[in-house]
Amino acid sequence: MAGERKQEILQAAIEIIADEGYGSLSMRALARASGMKLGALQYHFRTWEDLLRALVSYIENEIIERFEARSLNEDSASVQEIAAFMLDDTTGTSDSSLGDRLWPQLWAMEQVEPLVSDLLEDVYARYLELLEGAMRAAGIKSPRVEALWLMSLLEGESLFTGAGRRWEGDRKAVRAAILKLIGERY
Repeated sequence: MAGERKQEILQAAIEIIADEGYGSLSMRALARASGMKLGALQYHFRTWEDLLRALVSYIENEIIERFEARSLNEDSASVQEIAAFMLDDTTGTSDSSLGDRLWPQLWAMEQVEPLVSDLLEDVYARYLELLEGAMRAAGIKSPRVEALWLMSLLEGESLFTGAGRRWEGDRKAVRAAILKLIGERY
């Protein structure tokens, strides 16, 4: 039961970050959004650092579970499969636009929160490792350079066509074009 409640609280934290920006996340705001008093929230997360540590771990575990659910690994995944995964929502929620709103906030948050910076480094390292392995398997001569180039392209897609952006309506077309380009290139 306590594990379920913690998960609900962490989901509420993700929604605050995505909907209102990371600057709106505080222990008090999270308690309010979770329908509890601050003292009850502190029963689950005694300090801000405890909350951030749990939040980072939760997001990372969700991404790892999705990697595993799609059976993405260096030995079998193609460059196009990995890119499609990176373009998909990876937050573990049913709201597909949540990831598009969450990731830019996490990028901003990493500038002030070392734990969030560590999360993003771990996630990017995993993506890079997968892409490099797939590119090696595809016979690419400079797999690291190509993987970094592709990661930049995929991140840019999310930044420029994500939820609430001026070009949001072009998102499906942009994603389809990116996947077509990747298919032709690799």
